[in-house]
Amino acid sequence: MARSAGGATQAGSAVDVREVDSTTAPLIAEAMGAEGDLVGARMARGCRCFGAWLGDELAGYGWLSTRPEWIGELELVITPRDGEGYVWNCFTLAHLRRRGVLLALLAGIRKRAHDEGLSRLWIGSVAIPADKAFGPSGFIPALVFASEVIAGYRWIEVRPAAGTNPALVNAAHLAVGVPDGRFLRTSHPKRH
Repeated sequence: MARSAGGATQAGSAVDVREVDSTTAPLIAEAMGAEGDLVGARMARGCRCFGAWLGDELAGYGWLSTRPEWIGELELVITPRDGEGYVWNCFTLAHLRRRGVLLALLAGIRKRAHDEGLSRLWIGSVAIPADKAFGPSGFIPALVFASEVIAGYRWIEVRPAAGTNPALVNAAHLAVGVPDGRFLRTSHPKRH
């Protein structure tokens, strides 16, 4: 988990970040492959999608929610408080990776959220290379999770990130609804 409190887009970026609408939603659905059918349902429930373009080509996308949202990798619900949002399901198309797409995408979402009055964004990752974009995008680690499915059970370990302000750690615990510790629950994966 990490948080951000606003900021500007990276200067000189060749990546154009803009909110997805009904004309660009089919491009996101195509990029999402087998999960492309989720685009309409996500947008209908109030999730917002942002696309990152290199010229006329979609290079990546990411979602922003201000309501409760399922974190599939942890099988937990995150509930952003008033003035908060959750950035999730960020993806860069394989042939366009290592061009700053994720960094620009996060900066673009962050700027839009800040301009609209959100004071904190939560984000999580299980993709170690993607984590490298979080710090430069203004995100600060709050909680560290370990999780895996074993014989139909979801094992989760939660601990505060080293050196993090206790108030931020507490806010993160409130958002995901779990304290520090280890938990074993029946696994309930779902498409969302």
